[in-house]
Amino acid sequence: MASTPPTNEAFLREVDEELRRDQVARAARRWGKAAIVAVVIALAAFGGWLWWSHEQTKASEAEGEALIQILDDLEAGRKQGIEAKLKPLTESKNDGYSTTARLTLASMKLQAGDAKAAAAGYKAIAEDANVAKPFRDLALVRQTAAEYDSLKPADVVARLKPLAIEGGPWFGSAGEMVAIAYLNMNKPDLAGPLFAAIAKDEGVPESIRSRAVQMAGVLGVDAVVQPRGEKKE
Repeated sequence: MASTPPTNEAFLREVDEELRRDQVARAARRWGKAAIVAVVIALAAFGGWLWWSHEQTKASEAEGEALIQILDDLEAGRKQGIEAKLKPLTESKNDGYSTTARLTLASMKLQAGDAKAAAAGYKAIAEDANVAKPFRDLALVRQTAAEYDSLKPADVVARLKPLAIEGGPWFGSAGEMVAIAYLNMNKPDLAGPLFAAIAKDEGVPESIRSRAVQMAGVLGVDAVVQPRGEKKE
């Protein structure tokens, strides 16, 4: 018996399946190479990032060690060549290092008797939006101290009153300058209570508290802190 010839439908199905297999094979050959290239590129990029990160870490560690050495030298009184060593650190990508270096340079200017240059250095930091606020506040306090004698009392109050807050980190330094400015403005009614508040704040350095007690007493405001458990008669 003769075999039955394939129908058109069966023949077309076989052709379609063969075509699909050929398309899959060609796609695998084409995109398989692309996938390998993509993997190689990704690995190279990742390796490059690891290298860059490692180099950045090394540079940051070197800057940190250099800054520590500089501060140690200053504490020991070894100031020769310090400015030249600090200047590169002011350009550090590490904000903490660069700001510390800038503050240190300004402080050195002040110690050298150049109050104008010191105030300019502090002012630049206080107005730098890229610097963290605690550093800006510190710079503002030191800037004001450096140029205090040339400022109007009202300007001192306007500048530092936001920092002269009980319990705040700058209450002692900022508060004392504001209180003195009040005295210079003939406002002892504002100066006295502020001196008393400074004297009673245990977070304020003892030297400032001691001065505040004396000033409050002169102004007739009781600033003596009573020992715990002892009642004032």
